[in-house]
Amino acid sequence: MTISQTVIMISIGTLLIQPVSGKNLWGTFGIAAILIITLQLIEYIQLKWDKAESFFTGRAKVIIENGQLDVQTLKKLKLSVDKLEMRLRQQGISTIQDVKWATVEPSGQLGYLLKDNRQPATKGEVAELKEMIEGILKINQSDPNPLPAQSTESNLFSEIKGKHQPEHSQQLD
Repeated sequence: MTISQTVIMISIGTLLIQPVSGKNLWGTFGIAAILIITLQLIEYIQLKWDKAESFFTGRAKVIIENGQLDVQTLKKLKLSVDKLEMRLRQQGISTIQDVKWATVEPSGQLGYLLKDNRQPATKGEVAELKEMIEGILKINQSDPNPLPAQSTESNLFSEIKGKHQPEHSQQLD
């Protein structure tokens, strides 16, 4: 909810108490209707004019740019670094340096964009990687001189069947 919506909802809630206490019922409905119409008018004006939107709702504030904190903006927003770090952790971000851009939206929510090398892979990127690996495997299968196979007797799981390969000293067992 925007600030104007919150204010009007609180006002309507306060007005609804009036009929319960025996006050004028129709006057309460009239004032509630005026508040709702005012809210709709404000939202319509915000849709039509950007300056009105920035006046009533505000704009997003950049707080991180290329992994660097904007301390001045944090001070203006009265947001401590600890609270910002908490919000980032809640989004699954482990370090501030991983963030390309972060903003505090007018609603108070945190918006962010991770650096390119920190963004999760998309399904399309995974599919491309899979196709590339399958292509490499097909080329290797058609190669007349494949690499020699590794001996399975000297891997870490061989001790399950018997002994270490090669034998280690008794001191290490």
